[in-house]
Amino acid sequence: MSPLELPAWSEPFANVAGLARKMRLRGISRDWAWGGSTGAGVRVGIIDSGLEKDHPQLLGRVVESVAVEMVDGEPKVVPDASGVDLFGHATACGSIILGLAPEVELVSIRVLGADLRGKGTAFAAGLEWAIDQRIDVLSLSLSSKSESLFPVFHDLVDRAYFRGLPLVSAANNVQAASYPSLFSTVFSVAADSLTNPWRLYYNPSPPVEFGAWGVDVPIAWKDGGSTVATGNSFAAPHVTAMVALVLAKHPGITPFEIKAVLAAVADNPKK
Repeated sequence: MSPLELPAWSEPFANVAGLARKMRLRGISRDWAWGGSTGAGVRVGIIDSGLEKDHPQLLGRVVESVAVEMVDGEPKVVPDASGVDLFGHATACGSIILGLAPEVELVSIRVLGADLRGKGTAFAAGLEWAIDQRIDVLSLSLSSKSESLFPVFHDLVDRAYFRGLPLVSAANNVQAASYPSLFSTVFSVAADSLTNPWRLYYNPSPPVEFGAWGVDVPIAWKDGGSTVATGNSFAAPHVTAMVALVLAKHPGITPFEIKAVLAAVADNPKK
């Protein structure tokens, strides 16, 4: 994918003039939101392909790893002692998060295999486990197109929201409905092409609400490596990191309030 070929759902962030807003929340600055915060004390769950625990760019911040295995057709969450990333995707997301919030703790929830594919039921089971573990924020650079799982994900997202757990979800890279990225309580994210990890846009015309750097992003990769990649998957972790920084500085703040904070400090032009 070339820099000019943005992933789907990223179009609003390609022409930022269209994001101009008449009404802006006042009195909230980035310094108030996360100034001085490192993310210390915040646990970030990454539901993905498994974190490479010893990768140098993960800074020794992986504190727990589980995997969802299919046993007789049913998903089961089990401890994952392997400490490996089957594809590289989760480690990439973790490295982006730590680049902005270096003192968060990472929890790996592996639901995807070596081909970056997995059962929707496994994804749902991993999400349910993470919600029940009271993890502080979840980074979801994956989604399900299954209409039959729509109500399952809807119920899980509502449960997370009412427990005060922000879910940051990348929109699909193709123009198709996928879940839970398009649910209203999720922090849905698509890519913009500006090479600034702190650049953030709020889209007043959802379903995708936030835009962050997702084109030609330097990322960690499996087997201790690194690469450069493009996708909404790599935009979402930037927003996850910002959410973690806000949570660390303002314990008890709700997902609704965090969305308002991010909208207030976004880089949208003014009308």
